Parts: sequence; C-alpha cells; structure tokens
Amino acid sequence: MKEESLREIEQIIGYKFSNLNLLTRAFTHSSSADNRLLSNERLEFLGDAILGAVICQRLFEHFPGYLEGDLTKIKSMLVSRRSCARITRELGLHQYLQTGKGMATSRALTSSCSAGLLEAVIAAIYIDGGFEVASNFILNVFAPLIERADAEQSQGNFKSILQQYAQQELDTTPVYELVDEKGPDHDKCFESEVVIVAHHFPSAWGSNKKEAEQKAAFNALVELGIFEGGLPEHID
Repeated sequence: MKEESLREIEQIIGYKFSNLNLLTRAFTHSSSADNRLLSNERLEFLGDAILGAVICQRLFEHFPGYLEGDLTKIKSMLVSRRSCARITRELGLHQYLQTGKGMATSRALTSSCSAGLLEAVIAAIYIDGGFEVASNFILNVFAPLIERADAEQSQGNFKSILQQYAQQELDTTPVYELVDEKGPDHDKCFESEVVIVAHHFPSAWGSNKKEAEQKAAFNALVELGIFEGGLPEHID
C-alpha cells in the first residue's frame, strides 16, 4: 500500500502508527495476500474481542439501570456485522481495502469484508498504541449508535427498532400477519410473522398478539443482522 494512502487512513482514524506494517496488514484482505497469515484475518479475530469488551464496559457504565438482558440486546445490535460495516463505510475506510481480482465489485465487500476491516483496524491500533488508544477510537466511532440505544430499545420494543430500520434502509414499513392461533378463548396463544417487501420472516408464538408480534420482529432483526443471539426471556 502506498504511503500516501496510509497517511490518509491515519487522518481518518485519528491515530498515527509507529509501525505502518500493522496498518498495511489491517487493510490486506485474504484474497490479495500470498499467505492468509499475511492478511487481516488474525487481526479481525483480536479486534472483535477488543470491540466487545469496550462496548460492554461502556454500556455497563452508561446504563446503570439496565439488566443483563437489556445490555445484551443493545450490545448485540452495536457489534453486529451490519453496524460495523456501516461505520466502515461512513468513515470511508472500505475504499482502502486491498482485495484480489473480482472482489472489488462483490456484495461481500460491502458487508462482511467491511465489518472485518473495522475489527482489524481496532486490533492494529491496540497492538501499536495500547488498549486505551483503541478504546478511545471505538467509543468515538460508536458514540452515535450508543446514544441512540435509548430506553425504548432497552425495553425490547423490537417492533419500533424494526420499523425504524425498514423505513430508513428499505423505504418501507413492516407488516404483521396473524398466521395461526390455538387454545380456548380464555387461554389462547397466537402466531405472527413479519412481511417486508414480500419477504416473510420466521414466525413466532406469543401468549397475546402483541407478544407474538414483538417476537416476530426480533426474528426479523436477527435475520437482517441487526441483532445476534437468542430471544430474551422477557418480552414486553
């Protein structure tokens, strides 16, 4: 990678490297490396762990009234591949990623590769400058997302989160369809699913229609990559 490009990257991330080889490694995709050990894959692995630790600590301190389940939901959204990829694109770092022939126009470059690039950059900063420097970088670029993790999200209003995402990213509104219901009138359970632009997401059962729709919204968020992990025990 040209030194000019490396200096531009340093300006974007706000950190000057002592070892520019680390920065070059962070921007070397496996498709362009002679040996995968010379790519950014190992840095991705380390960066993912550092990102998770920093975000967890920040949420723990920033939301003292939230229970473990609430914190887990927010953390899953923040460190998801989609969120990391979006930050990479907003910073403009993706344009510096060194890839092999045929990768430059691949859709994978805009998602998984972009997300992995951010993790690799985090690891490179950590190795070169230490945990505090890497933590400051993470908190700076994730600050807007952390601030948007408001009380509504913490209470598990998955329908609201999904609606906001669908309107902003897909220019549409989710539709909830009642698929089935079972049981006597005094003890019914309901099955609902989310439909977005003719795509039917995995359905979910609930003790009432509201709960079923919330769980169905969560399923859609997981499939879209907004959330990761299992459904929280308590859904409002």
